[in-house]
Amino acid sequence: MAQTPLLDKVTTPADLKGLNDRELHQLADELRAETISVVSETGGHLGAGLGVVELTVALHAVFDTPRDRLIWDVSHQCYPHKILTGRRDRIRTLRQQDGLSGFTKRSESPYDPFGAAHSSTSISAALGFTMARELGGAPDPALGDAIAVIGDGSISAGMAFEALNNAGHLGKRMFVVLNDNEMSIAPPTGAMSSYLSRIYVDKPVQDLKQAMKGALSLLPGPLQEGARRAKDLLKHVTIGGTLFEELGFNYLGPIDGHDLDQLLWVFRTLRERADEPMLVHVLTKKGKGYAPAEGAADRGHARAKFDLVTGKQHKAPSNAPSYTKVFAESLISEAQRDDKIVAVTAAMPDGTGLDLFAKHFPKRMFDVAIAEQHGVTFCAGLAAGGMKPFCAMYSTFLQRGYDQVVHDVAIQRLPVRFAIDRAGLVGADGATHAGSYDVAYLANLPGFVVMAAADEAELVHMVATAVAHDEGPIAFRFPRGEGEGVEMPAQGVPLEIGKGRMIRQGKQVAILSFGTRLGEVMKACEALGAKGITPTVADARFAKPLDRELILELARTHEALITVEEGAVGGFGSHVAQLLADEGVFDHGLKFRSMVLPDIFIDQASPRAMYDIAAMNAPHIEAKVLEVLGVAKLGKQA
Repeated sequence: MAQTPLLDKVTTPADLKGLNDRELHQLADELRAETISVVSETGGHLGAGLGVVELTVALHAVFDTPRDRLIWDVSHQCYPHKILTGRRDRIRTLRQQDGLSGFTKRSESPYDPFGAAHSSTSISAALGFTMARELGGAPDPALGDAIAVIGDGSISAGMAFEALNNAGHLGKRMFVVLNDNEMSIAPPTGAMSSYLSRIYVDKPVQDLKQAMKGALSLLPGPLQEGARRAKDLLKHVTIGGTLFEELGFNYLGPIDGHDLDQLLWVFRTLRERADEPMLVHVLTKKGKGYAPAEGAADRGHARAKFDLVTGKQHKAPSNAPSYTKVFAESLISEAQRDDKIVAVTAAMPDGTGLDLFAKHFPKRMFDVAIAEQHGVTFCAGLAAGGMKPFCAMYSTFLQRGYDQVVHDVAIQRLPVRFAIDRAGLVGADGATHAGSYDVAYLANLPGFVVMAAADEAELVHMVATAVAHDEGPIAFRFPRGEGEGVEMPAQGVPLEIGKGRMIRQGKQVAILSFGTRLGEVMKACEALGAKGITPTVADARFAKPLDRELILELARTHEALITVEEGAVGGFGSHVAQLLADEGVFDHGLKFRSMVLPDIFIDQASPRAMYDIAAMNAPHIEAKVLEVLGVAKLGKQA
């Protein structure tokens, strides 16, 4: 493990105030080494944090956190921040049950003033803090400056521009740091730093800005190339930041985000002199300082545990294909037979498997960037234009496009196909990424078809079903991780819309499963069989339209009916209960139970541990059957 003598003395950012600039350089080096060491043991987001080490040190050294609110957009880059803010002693519990969150979290620390995990919220939140200060808000700690750190990917989303526009109009002092980590970066050089240091002394902000414009010629070649790319980022405006200035911000940059001296000078000057909204454009390199991350295609974005020397990840061998890969390969297979199939995702081609689709059909895959609202309506336009669009988004990301799902897709009955990844509880990313609500928020829309795959073979058939369905919107959901290891079909066969399937015939109690809890249901049935109880099991396949015939038959021929789903209340079980009530089934004494996710946000843990907390694993299903049959109660009386 690397020696970290300076970092060992830092328990809060206040400790940085006693360090000189040379010591801050050493601290940054130690912080980078510690971050690499931590993620090698815990897994998680590596590249983003390494890219902001100098930025993190500079911001905490100059500003007075937590009084000054430092807000990290998305916040997957916050591991160095957590190390400096009193959490180093717990940093190796990152993303584990009862450990630190992999994102900023208000309940975890006063140094996390605003929780995040999805993008493009930081500027809105920073403006909220700023105006709360202006209006006399008095939280503890008191309100100082607000600083939003947002990446070039996140700032492309509409919400960020809405916030910039509003902040510029209000005109109050606040800071936005645009962390641009896609540009070429040369090693920090002294020419620009020394030039700026001569200009900064006793000069107002406007002169600083002019100096930075004039200093462009002193940038090394790669940085000049980066500055030219900044023009593209800002829609071909000048380096002076015309677009941001039109929105009411004072623009500075681009500057080298790994030159700590430069960062310290700029932030110290701005802290002393700024009196309006400021945008500082810094150029960083994702994965900076760790060769295996710098050399990776994703710059070390998300990592399993890895070997510190080689960077090789310690991934368990797969026993079954992942659901995401099965979806991608099924869609590729269908697209080879149907040239109208196109795929759309929002900045997640790897996560949704559409990177594989793009290799086969580069002109038929569209990554719309972090713009789920646009992505959904773009799909609606494609569908109206005669194409067969598959909108592949994580459940929690699709939430951002919900108005468009309702207004642009459902009301117009357009056949957009929604492939909803990360359904259910997802593990280390915690509550922010848990796909708990999509069944509830889609199945209440008229004309929508909503499916859930019980295993990877069912997923193949559901892709085929979506391809064949042209009467309106259709969605299918599947979890993160490996499938069940079932035998795979050679080709998907479209399912009859609204028809479930019987898995096993039993008596007394029927279990109606929706989604991949079916495997746990079958384990519960094995345990129940040892007690002489043989439940009937059915796989609903569809939450909408429901298989009325199947459900009513199960209700008619059984004493009790239990639904099981990987979603919140208001979803599949609620629709079943509504059907049973409408048909008067409860008038005749049916015992009905619905197993859903509890009414809490479940913190990060392994998926199995999260389902234990949710009481939805096999032992819980077994207990529910015993309870509804009165067996558990009889056992207690005995």
